[in-house]
Amino acid sequence: MLNFSTLLVEIASYPVKRVAIAAAQDHTVLEAAVRATQEHVAEALLVGDEAKIREIAEKRQLRLDNLTVIDRRDDLEAAATAVSLVADGKADLVMKGYLHTDDYLRAVLHREHGLRAGVLMSHVFAAELSGREGFLFITDSAMNIAPDLEQKAQIVLNAVHLAHALGYEEPRVAALAAVELLNPAMPATVDATCLHTMGERRQFSPHCLVDGPFALDNAVSEEAAAHKGIGGPVAGVADILLVPCIEAGNILVKSLVYFAGARVAGIVLGAICPVILTSRADSAESKFLSIALGVYLTAVERHLKLKIGRVHF
Repeated sequence: MLNFSTLLVEIASYPVKRVAIAAAQDHTVLEAAVRATQEHVAEALLVGDEAKIREIAEKRQLRLDNLTVIDRRDDLEAAATAVSLVADGKADLVMKGYLHTDDYLRAVLHREHGLRAGVLMSHVFAAELSGREGFLFITDSAMNIAPDLEQKAQIVLNAVHLAHALGYEEPRVAALAAVELLNPAMPATVDATCLHTMGERRQFSPHCLVDGPFALDNAVSEEAAAHKGIGGPVAGVADILLVPCIEAGNILVKSLVYFAGARVAGIVLGAICPVILTSRADSAESKFLSIALGVYLTAVERHLKLKIGRVHF
């Protein structure tokens, strides 16, 4: 899968899925939902303040004729309702609308009524960059704040699962740090070195190529890697960037969007269904692409029985 255009073409051959959107009272959310409906990507269930939803739709001249609106004025109630629609089989995936991430994830992670699947959930951005062939995956930029080594291993596996679903048979994972040398005073370099060893000893299933530590330049630029004398199958050609903490990932992704014009889609993996998680400030296109990515992953999981796999300790 080379880009979002290819992804949308592929989705056209799958049955239309239903996405429950929590706190849908936002113009970018509604634009994404209407577009998804018009392009037969997904049917949208708009959960939120119905009066505000219809007011925004009228101002933006958005037709909601083929969309279902469920009135929930409280954000927490809207999130819980959207999650319950998935749990009850009335929706195939869930999406964050105009509410805080912690309020959204509180419903997703609820021990009794949430979408837990028994593994660590983590967020992955799929980015499409000008001049680059294929997606660049960045994780975890939105969910796990300061993951330890064991959590990073599961985060890698979740991202590898997404890459496999999109056709990457042996994803190349670069564990990022500020430098590319092991430094005991810098925990990110120690974790990266351990992950590299785990990859060499095939502790990830399905298989992937994991190396690190890498600074960003020698993870994505073959010229930079060669200039620093860094070799290996991942150097300069990484498919997946594992960031050391949420701040680094969040800044990296937003830099790509605002400075480099990247098209991105954001999704949480490790739940019983794809969980769409974007920033409230993200564009309508980014939210639409996130719906498309979630729909694609749902279809792949159900038709091909793709499993996330496991980390062997």
